[in-house]
Amino acid sequence: MNCNLDDIIKSSKKILLLSHMNPDGDTLGSMCAMYSMILNRFKKKADMSIVSNVPYNYKFLPNIDLAQRHFDKSLVYDLVISLDVASIERVLDAQIFFDKAKISVNIDHHKTNPKFGDYQIIEPDSSSCGEVLYNYFKENNWTITEDAAVCLYTAIMTDTGNFKFENTSANVFRAVADLVEAGANPNYIYKKCYETKTKNFVMFQNYCVNKAEFKEDNKIAYTTVYKKDLEKFSAGDDYTDGIAETLRAIDSTEVSFVAKEVDTKLTKISMRSKKIDVAEICSKFAGGGHTFAAGCTVKAGISDAVNKILREIKL
Repeated sequence: MNCNLDDIIKSSKKILLLSHMNPDGDTLGSMCAMYSMILNRFKKKADMSIVSNVPYNYKFLPNIDLAQRHFDKSLVYDLVISLDVASIERVLDAQIFFDKAKISVNIDHHKTNPKFGDYQIIEPDSSSCGEVLYNYFKENNWTITEDAAVCLYTAIMTDTGNFKFENTSANVFRAVADLVEAGANPNYIYKKCYETKTKNFVMFQNYCVNKAEFKEDNKIAYTTVYKKDLEKFSAGDDYTDGIAETLRAIDSTEVSFVAKEVDTKLTKISMRSKKIDVAEICSKFAGGGHTFAAGCTVKAGISDAVNKILREIKL
C-alpha cells in the first residue's frame, strides 16, 4: 500500500518511534533521524522507544538521550513507526503500542520482513533502514537536517560494516556523500562508533574469540557465551556485537556464529557467512535477516542449540 508520510504525520498528534531489541547503529540512527526530520518538517516532537540499553558507542547520536524504555501501556498513539524492525516481536513489550496505534508504519530493509503494519516502506535491496529513509526523504523533497545527516550516516555506515560488506553499493556512496554535504562528519562518526570502547568490552570480546571452536576443516567457526561470562565482565547485551564478524574474517571460515545463553532453555544465535544464505537457516528457527548476516532464537540450551545450528549448515 502506498505510504504518504506527509499526510499521515500531519494528521497525527501523538507519534511514537520504535527501535528493535539489542539496538544497533541502524535502528538507533534511523529512529533519531526520523525524530529530527519530524521535528524540522512538522514542528512535532515524537516519542522514541528503546527496549534495551543504548550501546555506549551510540550515545553520541543527536537526541538519543530523549529515548525512553518505559511508557504507560494504556497510551494509544495516533501514529507508531517501527524502524529497522525485521519482525514486530523484536520490539518486545512495546508491540502493544504498535498494535493499538490508529496508524502503524513499518520501515525496513530486511528481505524476511513479513510486511506487518498498516503501511510499509520496505526496500530489501537497500543496505540499511538508514538508506531506505534517505531515499524516501530525497524522493519526497524533505530537507535533511544536520542532525538527521549524522544519524543516517551512522545507520548506513554501521550496517555496511564501514562500507565493506556486500550490501555496499554505488547508491550507498552517493547517499553518504550527500549526507556529508548536509553536515555529517565521517571521521567523528567513525571514531564514535568504532573507536569508543570500554576496556571491559575489548577484554570480553578477546575472551570470546579465544575460546572459539572450529568444525569442518575450519570452515565453521563459533563461540558460546554463557550468562556467567557476561557477569564476569559486567557485559551488556551489545558486548557480543562484532564477534561473529571477527570469526568470519578468518581466511578458512565460511560460516560463523555466536551462541548466547538467555536461560537454560533459550539461546540467541547471531550468524554470518561468506557464501551461504544464513537467513534461510535462521528462518527455520523463526528468525531471519540478510543473506550473509542473520539471527534467531533457538528454544534449547546452548549445547543443544549449537548442535541444531550445526546440523542446518550445509557447506
